[in-house]
Formats: sequence, C-alpha cells, structure tokens
Amino acid sequence: MTRIALLNALAAPGLAAAVDELGEHLRRCGLTVVPWPESADAVLVWADQSLPGTTEQVLAHGEAGRPVLLAGPTAACWSGAEALLDAAGLLAGSPTPLHDVRLRTVHGNPVCRRSPAELDVRDRWLAVDKASDDVEVIITAMTGLTEHPVMTWRPSTNVGVLSTGWSAETVRDPEFRRLTLRWVRHALGLDESPVLRIGMLGFGAIGLEHAEAATAVEGLALAAVCDRSPERVEAAQAAHPGVRSYIDADDLLASDEVDLVVVSTPPNTHADWALRAMAAGKHVVVEKPFCLTTAEADQMISLASDAGRGLAVYQNRRWDADYLTLKRLIRSGAIGETFQYESFVGGFGHPCNYWHSDEEVSGGAIYDWGSHYLDWALDLLPQQIDHVSAVTHKRRWHDVTNADHTRVLVRFTDGVEAEFVHSDLAAAPKPKWYVLGTEGAIVGSWRNERVISRNGVGALVEDLLAPADSPAQLTLHSADGSVTDLAIPAAPAYPFHRELADFVLTGVPMSVTPHGSRRNIAVMEAATASARQGGRPVSPR
Repeated sequence: MTRIALLNALAAPGLAAAVDELGEHLRRCGLTVVPWPESADAVLVWADQSLPGTTEQVLAHGEAGRPVLLAGPTAACWSGAEALLDAAGLLAGSPTPLHDVRLRTVHGNPVCRRSPAELDVRDRWLAVDKASDDVEVIITAMTGLTEHPVMTWRPSTNVGVLSTGWSAETVRDPEFRRLTLRWVRHALGLDESPVLRIGMLGFGAIGLEHAEAATAVEGLALAAVCDRSPERVEAAQAAHPGVRSYIDADDLLASDEVDLVVVSTPPNTHADWALRAMAAGKHVVVEKPFCLTTAEADQMISLASDAGRGLAVYQNRRWDADYLTLKRLIRSGAIGETFQYESFVGGFGHPCNYWHSDEEVSGGAIYDWGSHYLDWALDLLPQQIDHVSAVTHKRRWHDVTNADHTRVLVRFTDGVEAEFVHSDLAAAPKPKWYVLGTEGAIVGSWRNERVISRNGVGALVEDLLAPADSPAQLTLHSADGSVTDLAIPAAPAYPFHRELADFVLTGVPMSVTPHGSRRNIAVMEAATASARQGGRPVSPR
C-alpha cells in the first residue's frame, strides 16, 4: 500500500476544492491519500499560505529521503519552500501573471508517456532562473525565447516542483491530472508493467483504427489478428508486417502472446466473446454497443471484477471534436442549467444491407446510432433516470429489419429531458444538437462537406461526405439574443487507447467505465421495450 500525504493549505476556496478532487482522483488511481506526513511514503504540498505545525515534518520528510513534491503556488508562497527549492536544484525567480500558458512535455521522459506534446491552460507559473544539471525537467513553458522548467524531479534529493496549478480550471483538466499522477508515481518509483500486447478478434473497418492506435501509443503493441476472412487477415498483415494471424478465435484466446483482446464482432456476440476472453485471462475491450441486455452487462462486469481483468467499451465518439466542445460549454455553465437536450442523426435514404440494419444482430436502430448518441446524452446528464419511452416506424425500407424512424425520450427524476431521433425518412433533417439551458442555448448544425481531388487525367472529382462524417457547426445563443459561432479545436490523438494503456498498466481509471456503459445499455433496452409496447414509459433496470 503506497501512502501519500496531500497537504492542502489553500486560501482560495475554488482551488482548494479542485485539489481535494485531485486527491480523490489519486485514491481512485490506487494511492492511499492521508492528511499528515508522518507515515506517508511521499508528501504532496499545494499551499498558498503557511502550514502550521507541519513545516518541520515536511522538511524532515525530504531529509529522510522520502519524496517531497511542491505543486501550484507552493514554491512561491509557502514559507518552507525556500529550503526545499535549494534541494530541488532550482533558483527561482518571480511568478508570472495569470495568462494563457502553453505547457510543453519533454519527449522521452517517463512521466510524459502517452501525453500530448503541448497542453494549453490559463494559469501562472514560477519562473526558474537556473536548474542544476542533475534536475530532471519534465514540463517546460516559454517566456519570450527562454524555456523555463515547470515540472521537475531531482532524484539525488527526492524533491520535485510543479510550479503551475494556481487555477482550479487547470487542476481539473484531465490531462493535467494525468501528468500530476504520473509525476507522483515517478517520484515514488512506481514503474509500469511491460507492454500490453493486443489481439484483434475481428478485423473489419474499425480494426484498422485499433491497429493504428496500438502501434502509435506507447505501452501498446499489436500482437495478433483473428478473422474468418482470409482477405481481412491478409490486409492486416500487409499493414502490420509480422503480426501473428489466426482463423480460429479459440487459438487467439489461448495465445500466451496476447494480453488484451479487442472484441470487434457483431453486437449479438459481444457478451459471449468478452466472457470467454476474460475466462482465458485476457483484458477486454468491446466494440460498441457493450452488449444487448443489462443481464449480459452485469455478467461481464461481475467476471471482470472477480478475475481482476480490465473491461472497457470503445466509445470512440466521446472524443469527437464537436462533442468535446459541446461538453466543455455545458460543463462551464455557458447556458446555465441544462433542462432540454435533443439530438438527431439521419436523412432520407436506404439503410445499408449489412448487419447494422438487422435487428436480431445489431439490436436495432436504437442500439446502432444510439450507442453513440445516447451515450453522449448520458455522459452529459449523470442524474438519475425516471423512465424511458420510445416510438418506432416501419413504413418504407421493408428489406431490412431495423426501424425506419426512431424517437427515444429519456426523462430524469429532476424533470430534465433528453431526446434522440434516428431516421432514414427525414427529408428535412433536424440539427445534430439542440440544447436549452436557463441562460442560453447551443445548436449544432450539420455541415455538407466535399472532398475535392483530381482523377488520373486531371479532371475534377468531388466526394460528398455524409453529414455525420463532419463535425457540426456549433453556435452559442445567449439570453440577450446574441449568437456566437464557436471554434472547434482538433480532437486529441488516440485518446481512448492512451487511457486504455494507463488503465491496464498503471491503474488510472478510464473516462468510459463498464458501469457507465451498462447505463447506456439499460436505456436502450428500456427504449426497445417501450417501442414494442406502443411508447409506454419503461424504467431502466
């Protein structure tokens, strides 16, 4: 059991609350967080004032060779920091004003594994005029043309400094939390497990995405591919020479060269394959939807817990650039309290003649696009659900078994409502998102984009993208009638797989949890039951 003392001596209540939340995050990541340093293996100090009765204990902790980490305003504001800054090998200057900071991670440092090269925050940091040669620099920031250390660790004295983290917004930033955790683990000498070797069970279109991420993310490796189609196996081997291939799934599950299996088979087989893989000792990632029933979800979650195996659902659209922007706005309070959330996907056209359109295999239209759109709604609205109702129409496309038009309404116990519509009969589409709050609204409008190129003789070639293949144009509607077009930053690279590696190798919880995925299944299961009963409200299990 690794014990870390988190000393939160902050006068700013917002920052103090954010640091308390960080402490809870460290607990969820496997560290035991205690309030006093006597018996701790390391001390993390976040202070903008003196620490009565504990200063000498912290200094003695460092002198005893146990790590002491100064974070946020501590190095600039705490009276005991001067001696520790000397031990940290830093000659400090003055804090910068509050401004937009671009933090740069140092490539190759173990703390920076799977972190982006740059992180933009609005914060302050302590300028460092000089660092000793034996100081390990982990994060830097620039003033003019001068690069300053912002996160450091000095192994010879067991003292580290993180001189930014003065604002609550920064401390709550998921990537900043990730870096802080890795900094603490690095100081404690908690090394990662070996590389996680991935086996693909099924190698369809999404298999290319998993395979690319497995080769790009540090800590992951593509080890094997299994598919009944020789053509798909050949495609995988052509893209990733040397990868082991299987035709029989049982051979993949029995392989000693695979640590984690990605179940990329049709939805009605997800639960069976996930259970078999975990029984064979593998960690598991399941394609969305998680499964088709809550009973299957409970069975998988129970086995994962009993066997000590990792289990996750590949909700890749949680990191779509437009959704991340929408989520940030709602969480920031830009429209006040959200009380009405509507989403739509579709158009007018024949659905595909693949398993996606076969209700027995896919679970139906509610499970197909609902795996993304209802997941978004439930991620944004965590409150308790009262009931779900749904109505479906089968009016035109009779060669497939999915409904032509589906409407799902989720009503929460506080009166908030979330609606999802999927339609192949919508000649006039609704906005992708229409969100109302007590102080404003957000609208996500579809875009019709074209990819323009030339053919072999130089003639113009235009490829019209489906609206769902482009991020929505988001507009913020304020209570005074003003409308603001919102910029949508680029989506992060391989965010799910970076979280996956951290989860299995170091125990850091993922954004997408099995219990959260079960909640989505419960809503889709209840919606399916409601639609079969003519729209009668059904409470999810």
